[in-house]
Amino acid sequence: MNAVSASVLRAAARLALPVGALAAVAGAFAYVGAVDPNEPGHYSACPLLRLTGLYCPGCGGLRSAHAVAHGDLPAALQANAPAVLGYAAFAVLWAVWVFRAARGKPTRIDPTPVFLWSLGAFVLVFTVVRNLPFGGWLHP
Repeated sequence: MNAVSASVLRAAARLALPVGALAAVAGAFAYVGAVDPNEPGHYSACPLLRLTGLYCPGCGGLRSAHAVAHGDLPAALQANAPAVLGYAAFAVLWAVWVFRAARGKPTRIDPTPVFLWSLGAFVLVFTVVRNLPFGGWLHP
């Protein structure tokens, strides 16, 4: 085996995990894109919504993913805007992962406690506001 072949094999091995992760996410989006969550009976209802009538932070996430899979960004944002932000964050982090893996550099994501607390506060505020009377525009 020559040096070029060995280099290509090492690069392929480094990219196997990010490509596998993308395949799993793409498969999930393809399934949700094909099986419409807006039609009753395809997916089970959110347990929190069913038991309490309250929307959890994930309510509307499947509808949002379905809309993204069909290229309907306004519908996706209306169903669950934080989920769309999560999809975009995944895309950016995945791209960073691929570029670093291709160069043979480790990818370490080490969020600060301030970032994690801020993210938690955002999700909490989003959840509370979408369940208040004036937050009806945030309902999925």
